[in-house]
Amino acid sequence: MKGKWFIILVLLCLAPAGGAYAAQERAPSVVASIKPIHSLVAAVMEGVGEPRLLVRGGSSPHSYALRPSDARDIDRAQLIVWVGPELESFLKKPLATLGRGAVRLELAEALKGHLLPGREGGVWEEHEDHGEHEEEGEHDPHFWLDPAVAGRAVDSVASALARIDPAHADRYRQNGERLKARLEVLDGELRRELEPVRDVPFIVFHDGYQYFEKAFSLKAVGSVTVSPERRPGARRIGEIHRKVRELGARCVFSEPQFEPRLVSTLIEGTGAKAGVLDPLGADLPAGPDAYFRMMHGLADSLAACLQGR
Repeated sequence: MKGKWFIILVLLCLAPAGGAYAAQERAPSVVASIKPIHSLVAAVMEGVGEPRLLVRGGSSPHSYALRPSDARDIDRAQLIVWVGPELESFLKKPLATLGRGAVRLELAEALKGHLLPGREGGVWEEHEDHGEHEEEGEHDPHFWLDPAVAGRAVDSVASALARIDPAHADRYRQNGERLKARLEVLDGELRRELEPVRDVPFIVFHDGYQYFEKAFSLKAVGSVTVSPERRPGARRIGEIHRKVRELGARCVFSEPQFEPRLVSTLIEGTGAKAGVLDPLGADLPAGPDAYFRMMHGLADSLAACLQGR
């Protein structure tokens, strides 16, 4: 009898460790760069495991500094999902030495045929004689702001996950199809919300919204800066101030990572209002719903400011 209870006790003690070990075996090690991409990956992985997010909070992917824990996660990853060097320049050097055994899914490369060209000319351009010119990539990397292109990214993510974890390939495929259906619903919801403000002109802080503008036929008429890391000079600020007045821009939008006082200077005496757009979901909890909450937040902020609410 004592021997029986001893065996039961041993099994009870070992059960949690064994369960944790099995769960660890089931879930592949996946790293995603920014919150919107992480959200899509998390939705495809739902029920299997959770990806690790690199750029957290309000940090900018253009200037993020890797922490030691980030480097360890990259080095141990089986799959690394990022947009590409045009957006997450902080990953270029680390990926030369870390995570060499991982599958690397560079979404900008995978979606190349569906990307928009980088925008130049008019109030979108930063002129070299301003001391603010920065070499831009051939394509605009902010593709996730169009739900239809995000759906194509989901297909690439599901395929990459099936490659590293064929045991759950069917689950990834099913999750991917459900996620794309949600993206189609989202597209319709945002289209209806933004319909009343389609012809209202506005200016954004940096030129990162081209996909959102084209997807929902919005009338963005310029940006304060092409590169979010470079504060515009006095001459550039003067140009934008004049453009706000000349083009009748209803709103000028800043972003959570950047100084809102600059926008106050730009709209002074113009009649335009200040707003905030968050294309990364800076304050949202990471997870499968973050992408949808972020996109609804963008539409809500745009509609509220452009309608004077």
